[in-house]
Amino acid sequence: VIDRDEIKQNLIDQLTGAVKWTQCVQSMIADGANKFIEAGPGKVLQGLILKIDKSVQTEGVS
Repeated sequence: VIDRDEIKQNLIDQLTGAVKWTQCVQSMIADGANKFIEAGPGKVLQGLILKIDKSVQTEGVS
């Protein structure tokens, strides 16, 4: 990042861009990930991961 305008545009892109959650999880599984740990209360991300691939393990820690 070189200048203020570039920083501003990068932040806008990050906040308004699409989240490629499914593709990211599938890529991690393809690379050998078989256990996902969700930090914090709740199980939302665990549920989303299991919808993508029921064969992986998920765990939550708070």
